[in-house]
Amino acid sequence: MATRKPAAKANVSAKELTAWYRDMLLIRRFEEKAGQLYGMGLIGGFCHLYIGQEAVVVGLEAAAEEGDKRITSYRDHGHMLACGMDPKGVMAELTGREGGYSKGKGGSMHMFSREKHFYGGHGIVGAQVPLGAGLAFSDKYRGDDRVTFTYFGDGAANQGQVYETFNMAALWKLPVIFVIENNQYAMGTAQARSTSTPDLHTRGEAFGIPGEIVDGMDVVAVRDAGAKAIRHCRSGKGPYILEVKTYRYRGHSMSDPAKYRTREEVQKMREERDPIDHVREMLLQGKHATEEDLKAIDKEIKAIVTEAADFSRESQEPALDELWTDIYAEVH
Repeated sequence: MATRKPAAKANVSAKELTAWYRDMLLIRRFEEKAGQLYGMGLIGGFCHLYIGQEAVVVGLEAAAEEGDKRITSYRDHGHMLACGMDPKGVMAELTGREGGYSKGKGGSMHMFSREKHFYGGHGIVGAQVPLGAGLAFSDKYRGDDRVTFTYFGDGAANQGQVYETFNMAALWKLPVIFVIENNQYAMGTAQARSTSTPDLHTRGEAFGIPGEIVDGMDVVAVRDAGAKAIRHCRSGKGPYILEVKTYRYRGHSMSDPAKYRTREEVQKMREERDPIDHVREMLLQGKHATEEDLKAIDKEIKAIVTEAADFSRESQEPALDELWTDIYAEVH
């Protein structure tokens, strides 16, 4: 298998590399299992897998601090796992069970965790972008010195509400990092066919928002870029844009046959650019881990995912009276 050579003298410890390897592998194995459960009819509705994009969210979470917030689109399972949400609760929500984060009522695109400062998965393209600016506004208003990661894709980058949000975020110098997860195909249209410029990170220039492009298949590069963006925001300079070039191996959703690209293209990315294999090679070449060590990690991760799948099957269906809860805000 062709692999990239690790960057010389990467500013990263063996402990960090191992942790990132575990986190990315957890997302990969979880999503593979979710795909299996969907095929078995245990997950209904939409299901958008994050396979191939794991380095993006793991790298940015490595740069984040406690109390920082995150909000994203419908391709959200990886974000939940990366910020520390329980795989059992996530999988149970996917299967519509009461043990899920939204008690089985939200499914794939509607899970939240106040404890982990995760404010959703959102099903409407681009809708989370102004909400992310609102989260950042709340921190600025309170003086919390926190940062909000607002994730959206290359397709959503063409939405009008994104630019309205850029304008407000720049005017008020909000501590928000706009993360464009550019997996190059939006739903099923290549970026070159849908977007007039190849450089999405420059979209904020009209508003005075700096941005940069990042190799989203390299977790170390993502971590470093995230740390730079966070310093910018915490220093009071306002928003920042990260265009993270990544690649999803599966279709847009489980119902997408992905006929708009060749199998050879996907296979080439898997063999030459896989983010998990990249870290694996860094661990082995740096003598930070042996093949046996990595096999043990994989075995441990598979056990966690199996436990989550079993929990999702054993958890009960939501009771009928649960339909009337969490609808109206409590009035005190």
